[in-house]
Amino acid sequence: MLKNYFLIAWRNLLKNKLYSLVNITGLATGMAVAMIIGLWIYDEVSANRHFKNYGELYQVMMHQTFDEFRGTQSALPYSIGEELKNKFPALKAVAMCDWGQPRSLVYGEKKISRFGHFIGEEAVSMFSLRILEGDKNPLHDPYSIVLTDETAHILFGNESAIGKVVRLDNATNLKVTAVVERQPKNSSLSYDYLIPFHLQDLIYTWVKQYHKDNWANNSWQAYVQLNPNVSPKEVNEKIKNVVIAHFSDDNMLKHIKPEVFIHPMSKWRLYSDFDNGVNTGGFIKYVRMFGILGFIVLLIACINFMNLSTARSEKRAREVGVRKAIGAGRGRLISQFLGESLLIAGIAFLLALGIVLLSLHYFNKLTDKDMSLQVTNPLFWIIMLGFTIATGLLAGSYPAFYLSSFNPVRVLKGNLRAGKSSSLPRKILVVLQFASSVVLMIGTIVVNRQIQFGKNQPIGFNNKGLITVNWSDDIAKNFDVIRNELLRTGTVISVTQSNSPPSQIFSNNNGWEWKGSTPIEKTNIFSTIATAYDYTKTMGIKMLAGRDFSRDYADSNGVILNQAAVKRMRLKNPVGEMLKWNDKPMVVLGVIPDIQMESPYRPVSPLTIIFNRGWAGYVDIRINPNMPVSKAIAAIKPVFDRYNPAYPFEYKFADEEYAKKFNYEELVGNLAAIVALLAIFISCLGLFGLASFTAEQRVKEIGVRKVLGASVFNLWRLQSKEFVFLVLISCAIASPVAWFGMNEWLKDYKLRTDIGMEIFIVVGLVAMVITLVTVSYQAVKAALTNPIKSLRTE
Repeated sequence: MLKNYFLIAWRNLLKNKLYSLVNITGLATGMAVAMIIGLWIYDEVSANRHFKNYGELYQVMMHQTFDEFRGTQSALPYSIGEELKNKFPALKAVAMCDWGQPRSLVYGEKKISRFGHFIGEEAVSMFSLRILEGDKNPLHDPYSIVLTDETAHILFGNESAIGKVVRLDNATNLKVTAVVERQPKNSSLSYDYLIPFHLQDLIYTWVKQYHKDNWANNSWQAYVQLNPNVSPKEVNEKIKNVVIAHFSDDNMLKHIKPEVFIHPMSKWRLYSDFDNGVNTGGFIKYVRMFGILGFIVLLIACINFMNLSTARSEKRAREVGVRKAIGAGRGRLISQFLGESLLIAGIAFLLALGIVLLSLHYFNKLTDKDMSLQVTNPLFWIIMLGFTIATGLLAGSYPAFYLSSFNPVRVLKGNLRAGKSSSLPRKILVVLQFASSVVLMIGTIVVNRQIQFGKNQPIGFNNKGLITVNWSDDIAKNFDVIRNELLRTGTVISVTQSNSPPSQIFSNNNGWEWKGSTPIEKTNIFSTIATAYDYTKTMGIKMLAGRDFSRDYADSNGVILNQAAVKRMRLKNPVGEMLKWNDKPMVVLGVIPDIQMESPYRPVSPLTIIFNRGWAGYVDIRINPNMPVSKAIAAIKPVFDRYNPAYPFEYKFADEEYAKKFNYEELVGNLAAIVALLAIFISCLGLFGLASFTAEQRVKEIGVRKVLGASVFNLWRLQSKEFVFLVLISCAIASPVAWFGMNEWLKDYKLRTDIGMEIFIVVGLVAMVITLVTVSYQAVKAALTNPIKSLRTE
């Protein structure tokens, strides 16, 4: 019997090639989209699960109150690790960690710049790093270094790295004690090398002098592993006052109410956002969004199948009638038709698998992932089998129950005719299908409009022709020489130093006082940029008032404010005003516009620019605009090679770094656009199939009308108006749904675009044009058919 069902299904596919092609192509496309999105979602939700202690690992974080707002940060004091380790036995292990930065690694003639961390020695066991060779406790010796297998191969080739000495930043020799497996791309712990955390005490004097006992400075991170059966709530209650306990009662910092807590690894990637001290989600919103989109596209493909199957019901009515007349029960018929849909789903799955294999490489590039189909994993095939069966049952359920419900007496008498009531379900499905596509189209336009809105925000400085080079000890020793030689090349017009690159601000500080400020306002946070001479010239910032730091004056107590800081301090004539910063007298030298160095979707923070030549992290270089960039770089490189020999010459363009701020939004926009296009493609396949079937049903009517004088245009309009009407209903339903959904999405942005009426009008017109183009081929083809052929007696 099963063999018989299979043969009937296969013959039906071959007999109706056009409908079979439309059905399989649409279903395969929908399944491919769902599979790729499923792989992406799996990669996101499985992030960090490769760590053996996944359920016991937490990041230490802290709430603080600034400007009556409860903020949350992972930046912590240097000494909190020792405090947690010594006083809280509920913690099995504690590992401090810096934020990481690119550093020079030199071995013989090879010199590379790689990203790595100073990290506590317990991190190796906490994070269950896979040691490929070397010591099981490789960070115990402060003068040791752990390399990833990729970094070790670059430095040493196929030789063993263990015991070899690598020079760090042209200053410190470190012995390689272990080689570990590189972390996957979806890991929250990213590095090319690891160095013992306490090495900082030995090689950086500023750590001992300014940070070791400074509980007000938050510049490090901390990770902990809980003992088994320890409640996180219990730990939070015990450690919440670990920072505030180090402030005296008269310390203004007590007003910020620092409260320490632990954040589980399961929430690091997808639930990293906090609002007023409450965990509000994070990237999980995109995972949910694309999960819904994947389901919608698959649903659209299934609707195609339902529509085309029920539309051709008259073709199979007699088959149903005969089978019922000879004793076939409805259950048997339902099983047969579901079996046919499962066969189509199986063929579509094989085609979808091919589509995924061909497109996954490009999708990985688009999303910066390293995903693959795990075809050797039995679990993959079990999931795919379940997915295919579920799709087949979803697509075939309605046609199966509809076809099996025919009355055999009416069918065999030839009384079964498709009236208005029989076409109503198909019309509803078409409306649902196109409404989903319209929602996706509107959503795609709004996302891209928000991206463009951010890109159009004024940034207040010129990031074109501006490059940055990472700071080093050698650069610090030779900065003035480097600057002078760069200027002499003629390819550079200005050089300065700063503690933050042009696209970010790394330091935020309180302790500012101004005329009329209240004691509590001393806790207000101001962004801080530390620089030297020529900062505004190099950055391309136009002074609104006053001047920049000058070599003609002693400006060590000077400060430059942006407009937001002037507003915060309520200064009417800011230039010349006396301020205090941590009780140190400061004078306002100038005012600059609100330069956008952080998120373009949030208001610019109050900014203070101070003069401090000892606090630097970057060299900022303004290239001569009359000089080709390639020629300028060729002239700049030898200067850094000469005075910064341990580092390969690496630089970043400020405009390219700023463009990276839109990466997430552009990723969402690109994925939404791709999904929307595929949804429209699938919907068009369905419309094409239905239009073909409608034209086939009305072939005699069209012939009669043509004989009576109807023009091709009249016949085209007759066949197209029904589909146009359905699309108009789809737009009417989709518009409020899309408006509500995108309005909720935009709420996450402080600065956002508006959802104008023109978007809905444009999408409606586009949907109409797509519908007419899709339907017109079959409509015009039917209108041009010779009426003699269509009216010929069978």
